[in-house]
Amino acid sequence: MEALFSYGTLQQSQVQLDNFGRLLDGEADYLVGYRLGQVRITDPEVLKSSGKALHPILIYTANPDDQVAGSVFFITQQELARADSYEVADYVRQEAKLKSGKTCWIYTASDSANILKE
Repeated sequence: MEALFSYGTLQQSQVQLDNFGRLLDGEADYLVGYRLGQVRITDPEVLKSSGKALHPILIYTANPDDQVAGSVFFITQQELARADSYEVADYVRQEAKLKSGKTCWIYTASDSANILKE
């Protein structure tokens, strides 16, 4: 099983059903050294599934005071590939260590991410 940290739309029931065909059970955790920004989604399938045009995105800060709350889901490699397909080009999957010490996959801002100004 693969551990995936979710802080955004992958926590939504409809997004889980659309992408994995099931609801996921998660464990609460925190990602340290990141904050959340927002990106505008234009992919019609992602918009239909999430119902939202603005999605949160992780921005690396290296500041230990910055923390993002989320859930760790344990999914198959096939489900991880589906999650990769769901995430648009603004996101890139990387390994990270959570506050609990668990290592998991995260989706963070890619170099080409069009992060909205605050």
